[in-house]
Amino acid sequence: MKFCRKYFCVLAFLLLWEALTRLGFLDALFFPPFSVVIESIIHLFKIGTLGPHISASLSRALSGFALATIVGVPLGLLLGGFYKSLNDVLELPLEVFSQINPFLLFHILILFMGLGESPKIAIVAWTCLWPTLFSSFNGAAQVNPGLIKSGRAFGLRRLALIRKIVWPAAAPTVFTGIRLSLGYSLFMLIAAEMMGASSGLGFLVIRSQEAFQLDRVYASVVVIAFLGLILDGLLFILGRKFLSLSLENYLNVVIE
Repeated sequence: MKFCRKYFCVLAFLLLWEALTRLGFLDALFFPPFSVVIESIIHLFKIGTLGPHISASLSRALSGFALATIVGVPLGLLLGGFYKSLNDVLELPLEVFSQINPFLLFHILILFMGLGESPKIAIVAWTCLWPTLFSSFNGAAQVNPGLIKSGRAFGLRRLALIRKIVWPAAAPTVFTGIRLSLGYSLFMLIAAEMMGASSGLGFLVIRSQEAFQLDRVYASVVVIAFLGLILDGLLFILGRKFLSLSLENYLNVVIE
């Protein structure tokens, strides 16, 4: 019952899409029925076209996302929790850099890196960095100062403070930014693959559009949407389990 309520709108939209096209209210040439789109997805898998494109896109998106997470989370926690003077120096530059349009930056990266994998991964990492960095910063800045003082009184050094106090307290805010950046990774990557790639789902969309194979265009869009849902769902499950452990450690520190 809960599943039906949660996905009722999606199922209703797909049924409406199928019905309107079959009944002739929508031109099937431009809006192929959803069943035809599913058949196209199955066909692309069978002929070995879709699998390599999915693999290429996932590899690029997850690589850029991982780089942004590795850099953004520690930097945000440090700036928000301990290095206030450094934050005063970097605050304005970081705000300026975060406003740079990634679509424009991608063309600049191509000039320096060429049309290989590097600029695609770099632009995904750039796009994902900012929500991860700022959410980590905000999470660390909101930690109760009394807990940090107590930790220092018990002889905890900076890394131990981050691991035992700052990180558990900031983790919910951090994971919100991480989930947001994961969505950005696919969004930005597909756009990048449309502008300069020879593989990936974005490339498949452009190639199918140029060949006027609209069923494949819609098939690619549906696959991208489901990939986003699957990745977000997996990250939500992992994050919930990790947050429960972090919260338990945090409560133990507070109680002690």
